[in-house]
Amino acid sequence: MNEQIKSYTELEVWRRTKDLVKEIYLSTNHFPKEEMFGLVNQMRRCAVSIPSNIAEGCGRNYTKDSIQFFFIARGSLYELETQIHLSFDLNFINQQKLEMLLDQLLHARKLLNGFIRYYQQLNNKKQ
Repeated sequence: MNEQIKSYTELEVWRRTKDLVKEIYLSTNHFPKEEMFGLVNQMRRCAVSIPSNIAEGCGRNYTKDSIQFFFIARGSLYELETQIHLSFDLNFINQQKLEMLLDQLLHARKLLNGFIRYYQQLNNKKQ
């Protein structure tokens, strides 16, 4: 990690994905009760895994290990995107909420892709 950054909690990618978790929790509060153990649970677990895997990747000793956790976080972003679309298709969220969540997700994905590229460059320099 960059020497100027003391903790993963200072990373914009971690902060943005943590904000996305909050939005997912707030949005799923309004889903039907019968979805509590279905789509609600799946979306929340998926969302939480994104900043969690970023944090875990930052805590690894080897760049290659870190990158693997960042790829897992990115996979969870794509999974969450699908779940957001399903939520809209099932009329659990409206068009405005769909667009807001997808905008946040797209921004987080761009940040994460840049973060992965940064770590890949670090890894290439070590080889």
